[in-house]
Amino acid sequence: MSAPPGPGTVGRVKPSRPVRRAHLVVHVLASAGRLGLTAGLLELGVTANTSGSAAVVEASVRAMKLFADRLLLSLALLTLLSGLVLSPGTSWGPARHRRVWTTFWLTPATTTATAFALRPGVKAAAVAAGHPLPDGGDVLMGPVVSLTASVFMTVISVLKPWGATRRGRRLRAAARRPGPAEPAHL
Repeated sequence: MSAPPGPGTVGRVKPSRPVRRAHLVVHVLASAGRLGLTAGLLELGVTANTSGSAAVVEASVRAMKLFADRLLLSLALLTLLSGLVLSPGTSWGPARHRRVWTTFWLTPATTTATAFALRPGVKAAAVAAGHPLPDGGDVLMGPVVSLTASVFMTVISVLKPWGATRRGRRLRAAARRPGPAEPAHL
């Protein structure tokens, strides 16, 4: 559908309501899945650090490796991609509000941290499985940071603090200005 440029349009096309809602559902599910998965990884890390049983440590670390390798990175990338697809087609826009801008930059930062800090730490712990953990912080710090960032992003997405960016204020003011009048057709 062609629409005049303004909030919620991509180019001159405004996505239909069902399309926007479908993208929103995918984004919320991926974000909630990531939040839940990082909470589960934190619990597995705590279990691995506090258990006296070598079998429990091994099972916890191997489960962490499976979840971090297969699910967490996939959900993080899906969250990022769905947010990028969703934001231009909404009035929130990719850079119109500080909270959207903050979550936009925190998502790739935590995704990068997952790929290059959490996964190698869990992999090293999995290699040493069956023995005491070489460094228990390796399996705790990644989930702690990721969970903290995910909770923070969820809170600001729900509470919507701060307001518009300079670009957002400028776009809103431009949308409110009346456009040139069209000539009357008789």
